[in-house]
Amino acid sequence: RPVKPDTIAKSLAIGNPADGIYVLDICKRSGGAVEDIDDDQVREGILLLARTEGIFTETAGGTTVGVLKKLVETGQLDTTLETVVINTGMGLKTLDAVSDSVGPAATIEPSYDAFRQIGITS
Repeated sequence: RPVKPDTIAKSLAIGNPADGIYVLDICKRSGGAVEDIDDDQVREGILLLARTEGIFTETAGGTTVGVLKKLVETGQLDTTLETVVINTGMGLKTLDAVSDSVGPAATIEPSYDAFRQIGITS
């Protein structure tokens, strides 16, 4: 039954996804799991990926990481096996999702000299 989603993960907010039935079928046949998370967990997923891997993802990627974290925490994912996360979205597309959680570490003039002066480079 189609629904009108209300979430920050707008790229995933499809009330009646065309391939949804196939995802559920594959999940059932493979013994897999399907989970959902709330917007706060999406934000946490974005920040976790950025802070641990240096990858700034959009809300869809935050959803993927957040659901992966939930599957691990609930014991639904075998952590002895290799898991691959596909992330193709860039976080600059959805800055509003995390703008109240993070901010610039430094504000500098737009020049190489100014960048070197703050001491980030060696």
